[in-house]
Amino acid sequence: MHILEIPSFFTPYGGEFCLDQAKALKAVGHVVRILSNVQLGFSIGGKDFFVLPFCRYEHEQDGVTVFQSFQRGVPKAIRWNMKRWVTIVCDMFDDYVARYGKPDVLHAHCAKWAGYAAMKISEKHGIPYVITEHLSKLVFEKEFGPAPSDTWQIPLLKECYRKAKMVIPVSEELVDNISCYFGKDYRWQAMSNTIDTDFFRYQQRSPREGRAFRFCCLANFWPLKGYDVLIPAFQQLRQEGIDAELHIAGRGTDSAAFKGLLSEGITTHGLLDKEGVKALLYQCDALVLASRSEVQPLVLLEAMSTGIPVIATDCIPQSLRIEGGCTIVPVDETRDLTEAMKSTVQQHDFDGKAVSEKVRMMASPEVIGRQLSGLFTDILASA
Repeated sequence: MHILEIPSFFTPYGGEFCLDQAKALKAVGHVVRILSNVQLGFSIGGKDFFVLPFCRYEHEQDGVTVFQSFQRGVPKAIRWNMKRWVTIVCDMFDDYVARYGKPDVLHAHCAKWAGYAAMKISEKHGIPYVITEHLSKLVFEKEFGPAPSDTWQIPLLKECYRKAKMVIPVSEELVDNISCYFGKDYRWQAMSNTIDTDFFRYQQRSPREGRAFRFCCLANFWPLKGYDVLIPAFQQLRQEGIDAELHIAGRGTDSAAFKGLLSEGITTHGLLDKEGVKALLYQCDALVLASRSEVQPLVLLEAMSTGIPVIATDCIPQSLRIEGGCTIVPVDETRDLTEAMKSTVQQHDFDGKAVSEKVRMMASPEVIGRQLSGLFTDILASA
């Protein structure tokens, strides 16, 4: 099967989910490439705006061919930028077909705007498309305002959801989460994003005797991550005589503003790359996340895959609540979070290897690759 992945955003502005699924599909025997047009913003990354290529080109990323273009966005011209972005993607698709022939399936990541571009390509060329949706109500609110909204984007996105052969939300809860904007008049099937379970493989931790229990939190410094709840909860834990450390990593966690919130026993590591994340997880005994809103925080699966328990709030989807590996507390409840952390410190029968295996069976590249492959095969068979 020939599959073309079309991400709404990609390097240098993310896009790891698209690349991971492309690699997973390629590993199960399909021909998979990525067509990426990235809109650059001067205010976000001024250097990229000037130094990244002005022409279309191909490159290899983790063994996947990427047909790449960079679009220079016009400040505040949201509608013009969107129309230009879609036009470029459709034009790039024509170039792609001339080089590689028509794909069997278009796999867009996020309706806004890869899903919409895939719909336009599908209407012209008769190729079925699916949309994996990663974006939550919170993201849409920033651009569309509170729901219900009559902004011009909504009808366009509703149309591309409705015409898709399948919408694949990364959690079942996401369908209800964004229904206030788009309703539910479309076919959908929830499927997890993939994590690299070989990279984040199980590893037994060093004995806990004679040292502090090590918690970690991997989340960027912004209000929805709940650091204003986590830090007081950890402080209370220490005040109750629990010998514990808290290691924090993420964008902004090495800033002066964040460090002003800290107290004894807390270490910040700033933004870590993939290797740094794994190294920190292997040093720690549990991960804690006090978020107020999440779609699918894969760091929970990564932590459990390495063999440690996680504590999270009840905003996370059910699919991440791995039995035996995940403790859930209410959002914004400092006392409950402290008690959960205390219970985790006192737990001595945690079976990290069994939890790691459960994560592999749910979200490994092999599992997700087969699930996507089966879905695409069924779509083509019914065409």
